[in-house]
Amino acid sequence: MPRVKAAQAVRQGPAKRRLAEHFAAGEIITDLTKKEWKLGLPVGQGGFGCIYLVQKWIRTHKLKYLGVPKYWGSGLHDKNGKSYRFMIMDRFGSDLQKIYEANAKRFSRKTVLQLSLRILDILEYIHEHEYVHGDIKASNLLLSHKNPDQVYLVDYGLAYRYCPEGIHKEYKEDPKRCHDGTIEFTSIDAHNGVAPSRRGDLEILGYCMIQWLSGHLPWEDNLKDPNYVRDSKIRYRENIAGLMDKCFPEKNKPDEIAKYMETVKLLDYAEKPLYQNLRDILLQGLKAIGSKDDGKLDFSVVENGGLKTKTITKVNFVIELSFGLPVIIIATNTNFREVSQ
Repeated sequence: MPRVKAAQAVRQGPAKRRLAEHFAAGEIITDLTKKEWKLGLPVGQGGFGCIYLVQKWIRTHKLKYLGVPKYWGSGLHDKNGKSYRFMIMDRFGSDLQKIYEANAKRFSRKTVLQLSLRILDILEYIHEHEYVHGDIKASNLLLSHKNPDQVYLVDYGLAYRYCPEGIHKEYKEDPKRCHDGTIEFTSIDAHNGVAPSRRGDLEILGYCMIQWLSGHLPWEDNLKDPNYVRDSKIRYRENIAGLMDKCFPEKNKPDEIAKYMETVKLLDYAEKPLYQNLRDILLQGLKAIGSKDDGKLDFSVVENGGLKTKTITKVNFVIELSFGLPVIIIATNTNFREVSQ
């Protein structure tokens, strides 16, 4: 699902992002603390931004974990006359988009609610540190390499500091920034060229939940027309019940997702969300299906009319992005190892 940059009213398709220069396996780079690291083979690409330490947050909020990538080191590396910023982060497993597609583009209701509870934890954390993510989607959610019940939000390429020094950015529509983000999920604010905010992240998560559970969003049939997508979202925002009827024509509708969307749509642009209230809505959804927040992510695929557990393929994760200075972000473990202290 390609990311759509700010563009004109009518677009032929998303612009392709230029990738950073290739770095050969075995090349040595030195971080800011003078540690040397040896590169392994590159295995993937994406984008990234700011990460903060999370251990204190995890303790004070009584979480089992927080799905924000761990920072290991960073620095500058010169190659062929160019300077590259680099960051070293954890190794991850599969992204949810691959699992979603392998699973006939469906997740179970329990899995959707479990995922969304963990994503709310992540969003509350980054929002509290004055940033919003702006691009929540399955391909930016990676499972832990060691524990497939843990999910991490990556790719902070569209992250935005919405509240620098405690002062929230004002609501201002900019035609040059219209439709920033991934078109099927991006918020109505982003469609209107408004800088990202907390309510936008929560709206995006709502669209993700609906797609993961139903397999389709109503506007996905015309993604090449961003104005059509925006207008569809605006129309359904005013008729959440109609959105639920469209996506879930059967009787057993996920009332908790409807209530979540109704709650998010009432948020003002600069309003601080009540994250626990949103979590409580999703927890009620788990209770309604006779389940609970047990931290388990059950990814199964339909095969010959039955359910078969899918084995999650573990992969390394490497990100390259041109953002000011070119950036390389490289996973630890087999892809990257420390050479000297």
